[in-house]
Amino acid sequence: MAHVDAAAVERMTATLFVEKSWRSPSSTRFWALLVLAAIIASAGVVADSTATVIGAMIVAPLMTPILGSALAVVLADRRTLAHSVLLVVGGALVVVAIGFLVGWISAPPDDFASNSQVAGRISPRLIDLVAALATGTVGAFALVRSDISDTLPGVAIAISLVPPLAVTGLLFRVQRYHDAGEAALLFATNVAAIVATGTTVFLAYGVRVAARGAGIRIGALRGRTLAVVCAMLLLIAVPLTTGTVAVARDRQLVADATPVARQWAVGNGWEVSSVEARGGRVVVQAVGIPPVPKPDDLRAALDRNGMGDADLEIRFVAGDTRRCDADGGVCTADAGRAGRRLTE
Repeated sequence: MAHVDAAAVERMTATLFVEKSWRSPSSTRFWALLVLAAIIASAGVVADSTATVIGAMIVAPLMTPILGSALAVVLADRRTLAHSVLLVVGGALVVVAIGFLVGWISAPPDDFASNSQVAGRISPRLIDLVAALATGTVGAFALVRSDISDTLPGVAIAISLVPPLAVTGLLFRVQRYHDAGEAALLFATNVAAIVATGTTVFLAYGVRVAARGAGIRIGALRGRTLAVVCAMLLLIAVPLTTGTVAVARDRQLVADATPVARQWAVGNGWEVSSVEARGGRVVVQAVGIPPVPKPDDLRAALDRNGMGDADLEIRFVAGDTRRCDADGGVCTADAGRAGRRLTE
């Protein structure tokens, strides 16, 4: 494998190490872009706009101090490492706070229950760690090799750092604390992956040797430091494994419960509009005209089909349709429309 030279190391340190002074160009650029990216991401999540969220990913500068932490680990530069970590933690808290404020202004009535941007970031799995490791490797590689630096916008989109934090703040606002924690876990997964892969790539390309040749002061790199980086990945992998198992179980529950629920509803003249599973709980939404079917019958049917350990929640949407004309017109029942709704 080719090694970097002194000029490449100087370029990398200038790119990744944010100056400590608040008024420095690198510091003001970092905080200005971070605040703007947080606003864009939060607004994009509220609007459920994928394009807007992608725009926030490109603008967000959080990759800089995260990869800077990896470079500081390789150079054994404790002061720069501490500063980079503080930037990551402080930046994350700022994004969460902005997400909370945006949610306070415009949280939807359903508390983001139907928002696809939120749903995609509250169930992190092992596959997310695998993707983050690959993306982090590409990001570090692009910094080492200046001839492929044009891949960095794609890396920013793939790694998704600011959107999970914005989702965390928005969900805190609507008191969905467990889901907020899951979104924060996704961010932590990406951070751990970037640090681990960045450290590996920088070591593999001989950054320490090149830094010494460039006159950059480096410290003693101990095995304990690398062990901490590996332990960070392992700690992240534990809840991700649990999440992967839970998601797989929920999908199987949906597959098993859907035909049972539909048979129960049809037998009572109703219709099942959706079947979901959340944390081992089957959630059935049924639509029809009163009287409502007996919930105990569905509970018994699930038990007979091997789902006795799954909780059941049934949401009944009952009633007919009423039409009320403008200008104080009389409201009348529209049985035909209600009937069409139930048979669609």
